[in-house]
Amino acid sequence: MKETVSDLLQSALAALQADGTLPADQSFTPQVGNTKDKSHGDYACNIALVASKAAGCAPRKLAEALIENLPESSAVEKVEIAGPGFINFFMSTASAFEVVNTILDEGDRFGRNNQGQGEKVQVEFVSANPTGPLHVGHGRGAAIGDCLCRLLEANGYDVTREFYYNDAGAQIDNLALSVQSRVKGLTPDDESWPSDGYRGDYIVDVAKAYLAGDTVTADDREVTAKADPEDRDAIREFAVAYLRREQDLDLKAFGVQFDVYFLESSLYEDGKVEATVKRLQENGYTYEQDGAMWLKTTEFGDDKDRVMRKKDGGYTYFLPDVAYHLDKWQRG
Repeated sequence: MKETVSDLLQSALAALQADGTLPADQSFTPQVGNTKDKSHGDYACNIALVASKAAGCAPRKLAEALIENLPESSAVEKVEIAGPGFINFFMSTASAFEVVNTILDEGDRFGRNNQGQGEKVQVEFVSANPTGPLHVGHGRGAAIGDCLCRLLEANGYDVTREFYYNDAGAQIDNLALSVQSRVKGLTPDDESWPSDGYRGDYIVDVAKAYLAGDTVTADDREVTAKADPEDRDAIREFAVAYLRREQDLDLKAFGVQFDVYFLESSLYEDGKVEATVKRLQENGYTYEQDGAMWLKTTEFGDDKDRVMRKKDGGYTYFLPDVAYHLDKWQRG
């Protein structure tokens, strides 16, 4: 409605410029705002006060001329002059409901535009490790990420929803050890339970399904349990698939779906982690100290440099993340 009022005033201003009341070589932009008191109308504008000097007349007189030149509009019930020259607009009842007809006519297209012009946008969100069920924090990330995707799509962007999950590293090893221990009948109270093992009841469910030879299907994989208590690799693969399926079911119940599932392990398998290290070394952003390889993050505002490769030869958690972000750029 503000745009409607502004357009009407622009037409009136153009008419006054055409008849010489206002100079044609100046531009006038009406600022339309909500009134504080509804008895003064729905919207008010001070353009008559702003432009009166250029017109060479009193603001109220210019306001009268503007009102006389306002085009007819079913959206406006009446227009009044207030105080030294404010123009107050009282909108018609029908105008308030006009948007309803627009919504009904446009349906799913209502509120959408092509401002993004098909530009590609990748939104990575949730990205929970497959070591346990989703929690409230993941739900928050799912809500925010999905809303961002929907908003971007409504504005004409080509959106890809991506879920990145760590299916490699120490946490997954601990998951496999925990499930294997349950498969062998151990509990967290046993002395031989892994020191960093997962103790949740869901580990029991995974172990039972593995021993039963179940097949689990997640959005990105299908795995059949080998039911072999000694095959830790098979247990690891099954446990990840089982927990990924649980996450998928929760997210779908929440109305959230993804286009791409990206695996941390693929960065190692495809040599992208090593390629990232090599590129950082070639660009002079690494150095050796105390048997470890460090990344010069202080050159980019960090408070201290960070270990990239530990003394034992293993990479720290953020190195594959660097490789992942590089992969995003390379995918365009």
